[in-house]
Amino acid sequence: MTTLKCRPTRRAGLSLLALAVSGLALVAQPTLAETTLTAVMEAPLRSLDPVITTSYIVRNYGYMVYDTLLAVDAEGNVQPQMLEGWSVSDDGKSYTFTLRDGLTWHEGGAVTAADAVASIKRWIQLDKMGQVLSQFVTGIRVVDEASFAIDLTVASDLVLRALAKPSSLPAFIMPAAVAETPVSEAITSSNGSGPFRFAADEYNPGVRAVFLRNDTYVPRDEPASGLAGGKLVHVDRVEWVAMPDAMTAVNALRNGEIDLIEQVALDLLPLLEGESDVTLSTSVIRGGQSEGRFNFTQPPFNDPLARQAALMALDQTAMMQAQVGNPDYFQTCGAVFGCASQFPSDAGSEPYFKGDIEGAKALLAQSGYKGEPLVLLHPTDFLTGPLVPVMAQSLRQAGFTVDMQSMDWQTVQTRRTSKAPAAEGGWSILTTYSGLADIGNPLSFMAIAANGEKAWFGWPDFPAIEALRLEFAQAANAEEAQRIATEIQKLAMQEGLLIPLGEFKVITAARSNVTGFLDSAVPVFWNVEKQ
Repeated sequence: MTTLKCRPTRRAGLSLLALAVSGLALVAQPTLAETTLTAVMEAPLRSLDPVITTSYIVRNYGYMVYDTLLAVDAEGNVQPQMLEGWSVSDDGKSYTFTLRDGLTWHEGGAVTAADAVASIKRWIQLDKMGQVLSQFVTGIRVVDEASFAIDLTVASDLVLRALAKPSSLPAFIMPAAVAETPVSEAITSSNGSGPFRFAADEYNPGVRAVFLRNDTYVPRDEPASGLAGGKLVHVDRVEWVAMPDAMTAVNALRNGEIDLIEQVALDLLPLLEGESDVTLSTSVIRGGQSEGRFNFTQPPFNDPLARQAALMALDQTAMMQAQVGNPDYFQTCGAVFGCASQFPSDAGSEPYFKGDIEGAKALLAQSGYKGEPLVLLHPTDFLTGPLVPVMAQSLRQAGFTVDMQSMDWQTVQTRRTSKAPAAEGGWSILTTYSGLADIGNPLSFMAIAANGEKAWFGWPDFPAIEALRLEFAQAANAEEAQRIATEIQKLAMQEGLLIPLGEFKVITAARSNVTGFLDSAVPVFWNVEKQ
């Protein structure tokens, strides 16, 4: 048996207290004894189940309230988080995990192995990497109160990589009674074991979410690194407030009414660059890839030639100029796994994304397209909103009849679940973005799964891609993984599985008295201090 053990943990001391700044009118005033950090996040929080949605704001909520068994540090290494350690059987086919001491639920009671098993069983049904892992799992079982095991058909460390991955979907651990909720239903509990407690009585969906320091949380001894290590909380409250108007948020930050803007609208960046009381931070790891997605189940994009015509018509540079503006903050390429990732091949994308209108017209003429309107969803309050009109214009020039329907992001999230024809409340193309931490792996990148009804919205069904993903999971070495990833890239372009629209950096703005933000794949609020 090979065994990994970790150092014992200890209770964290109380943080120093500071006077709280005055809040906005829509924010309840805390007492002067509290340190409150007020943030405008990339989107308002409207739901509380981080397993059934890929929404990043719900993922961020999950990291506040819940904890994970494993985590990835700043060097990309898998580290124990809720675990004391794990052991691997001699044949490499069975992993036994042991929880560390001191883990308790916000509402009381110890975290047990049964909680971990139930949480993994719920998560594995919906997570794309979990779905691949499930094809090798023969059992997930409780060993004793603090230990559980996962048995596999093959020797593989995939179980560690899946449970440690930082995003979409992280394997958050919940009480067993909560985790037993069917994946067809959203959980209603916010009882976690993480470093913050959710103030449910102060929650106003889409407007305000409040998190309180969990004084019973036992952090690890190791320094915070990436999403691993000690989660030391130095503020009493974190408040997420919604400000749909980007200019309002910038002015509130300049006036000291809020402490942080998670993602600054880049066209407003010059307003903050000269502010002595504001610190700007550029993050590549929290940057993203803007993406488009076809609805493969409805005309016209159930026809591969129509999809290829659309790819040929689109101009990445023009769309990124609309979304980002400053070329210092974006780059373009046809690589679905990222321009500078471990698998950066852009094979198969050569004819596309250059705005070749004449070529697109020729392909469209070969397709079965008869001029029926396609519905392009336009989120007016979301990061990709500015590029959608540019996309619409390119598609119209190529010969598509485009019905661009404007709505808020919450409506897009509801609408994208519809499989109805476009004329009956369905859709043809949507846009979104994925963090660079999510897109670099063919197993975890949700938009690469092509397993039909189980795939992400758009529901592509391409068995050849799924076979390659399964092969990738069993790759013997880096060279083989690179070869398989390149084959997936080629098929993704051939089928129009994903529309990579360009990559961008994220700029965070904070008041200069707020320090300690970790440059991690997810915006987290432990390690942060407010003087």
